[in-house]
Amino acid sequence: MATVSIKGMSCPHCVASTKKALEEIPGISNVAVNLEKGEASYDGDVETNTIKEAVEKIGFKTVK
Repeated sequence: MATVSIKGMSCPHCVASTKKALEEIPGISNVAVNLEKGEASYDGDVETNTIKEAVEKIGFKTVK
């Protein structure tokens, strides 16, 4: 399972949007988004840039 930190989420709608965006990426499964920790975890072998692009497309930023 991989984890990415996400900056900018502030409510349950943000969590739902992030989960949906990540689930739409081919090769990703079991997406879980934690608002309190500001992170998302998922199963799958996907390039970091693909994750970053999906998150930024919905208005949030990934944190290294």
